[in-house]
Amino acid sequence: MIKNDSIVALATASGAGAIAVIRISGEDAITIANSVFRSIKNKDLTTQKTHTLHLGHIMDGEKTLDQVLVSIFKNPNSYTGENTIEISCHGSTYIQQQIIQLLLRKGCRMADAGEFTLRAFLNGKLDLSQAEAVADLISSDNEASHQIAMQQMRGGFSNEIAKLREELLNFASLIELELDFAEEDVEFADRTQFHELLNRIEFVLKRLIDSFAVGNVIKNGIPVAIVGEPNVGKSTLLNALLNEERAIVSEIAGTTRDTIEDELVIGGIGFRFIDTAGIRETKDYVESIGIKKTFEKIEQAQVVLFLVDGYQLLVDSKLNSLKVEIEKIKNKFPQKAILIIVNKSDKLSPQEQSIINQQLTTDSQQPTTIYISAKEKIGVDDLKNELLSFVNTGALRNNETIVTNTRHYDSLLKALDEIQKVKYGLETNLSSDLIALDIKEALYQFGLITGQVSNDELLGNIFANFCIGK
Repeated sequence: MIKNDSIVALATASGAGAIAVIRISGEDAITIANSVFRSIKNKDLTTQKTHTLHLGHIMDGEKTLDQVLVSIFKNPNSYTGENTIEISCHGSTYIQQQIIQLLLRKGCRMADAGEFTLRAFLNGKLDLSQAEAVADLISSDNEASHQIAMQQMRGGFSNEIAKLREELLNFASLIELELDFAEEDVEFADRTQFHELLNRIEFVLKRLIDSFAVGNVIKNGIPVAIVGEPNVGKSTLLNALLNEERAIVSEIAGTTRDTIEDELVIGGIGFRFIDTAGIRETKDYVESIGIKKTFEKIEQAQVVLFLVDGYQLLVDSKLNSLKVEIEKIKNKFPQKAILIIVNKSDKLSPQEQSIINQQLTTDSQQPTTIYISAKEKIGVDDLKNELLSFVNTGALRNNETIVTNTRHYDSLLKALDEIQKVKYGLETNLSSDLIALDIKEALYQFGLITGQVSNDELLGNIFANFCIGK
C-alpha cells in the first residue's frame, strides 16, 4: 500500500469559512508547491528549513488566485513522515477549488479517505491503534470520549499491549529454543515465571475487555429509554432534559406514536435519550406499531426511565398495576438498569410520597425512585446526577486505558482465549510445540491491534471510515 506520489486534499471542513487549509504530502510536495507559489520575498520553498512559514501568492501562470501562508514540514519530521505542505488560504469555496485543481494539474492526485493518516502509519509515525484514535478524536463530541481518544492517541493502549507482547515474545523464543534441543530434553523457559507472566497477561486482558462495556457506550452515547403509559409526561421530560421543545406535548393520550431521539452531554458523558410511545392496549394500528418500537428501544437501552404520574397513582390506585408492569420489564430485560420516575411530584405531599415508596418496596428492597415535575423542571438535576452514577467514570479519572474499538475488543477476546489455552497446556504438561502454536496465535492477535500484523484489506476497512484530508 506504500505509495510515493503526492496527494492533496482540503484539511479543514468543507464549505466557506474565514480560512481553509489545503494539505499536500509526498516526495515532491515541496517542489509542486514551489511551482505555484510566489513569495513576497522571492524565497524558493525547496531551499527553506522545515517547520517554517512563508507569505506569498498562489499563481496560475500570471493569474493570482489568492494570498496565502505556506507551512513547510520536511520528512521525517511531519505528520505523515513525508514532505508535507499546508497552504492556508481564504475560505471561499471557489478559491479552495481553484487551488486544488491547480495542484492536481501540477502532479498531485486527490487523497483517499484517511490517506494522510495511513501514510503516517506506514511510515512508522503512528501505530494502528493510535491511527484509529485520530478518527475517534475527530468525532468526539463530549469530554469523556475526547479524553479516551487522547489517551489512546498518546499511546497508552499501545504501550500496554506492546509490553505484554514483548514479554510473551521473550518466552516464546525460549520455547522455540527448547524445540531445537528437543533430543537433549532441556528447558530454557522457567515454567514458574512463565505461569506468573500468563496470569499477569490474563489479568490485564480481562481488565481491558471489561472496560469495553464502559468505553463503547461512552464513545457512542449511553442509550436511555423513557417509557410509561400514555400522557404521563414522557415528552415533557425529554423537553425538560434537553431544555428545548423537542417533542410535541399534548393532553391527548397517544400523541407520541414513534420514537424521538436526541443527545445530551451530562458531566462530560454523552447520553442518547429516546422518547417512546406510551404503553397501553390499543386498537389503533399506527399507535400499536409505536408501542412495538418502544419494546425494541427498551432492549437497545442501557438505562430505562419508567415514568409514572404520581398524582394518578394515588387517585386511581394504580400502584399494584405499576409494580406488575415493572416486574414484566425486569423479567424480560433482567440486565437493564430501571429508574422509577414519579412525575408531577409538585402535586404530592411528603406523606403521599412516603406511601408510594412503601407500596413500591418489595422484599425489603426499594427500587431507585426519583420525584420530579417535568413541567416545572423540579428534580431534573437529581435525575441527571442519578444517570451519571450508572457510568463507571473511575477509570476515566485515573486515566486508565479504556477500550472503545470493536476491532480491538475482538482481538483481546481471542488473545485471552489463546493465553488460557497456553495456561492449560502448562498445567497438563502439553508438549512445547503445541504450546508454541497457541503463543504464536496470541502474539498474532496482539499484533493485529497495533498493526505489527496487518494486510491491505484490514487497513482499507479502517481508513475508509476516515474523512478526506486526514
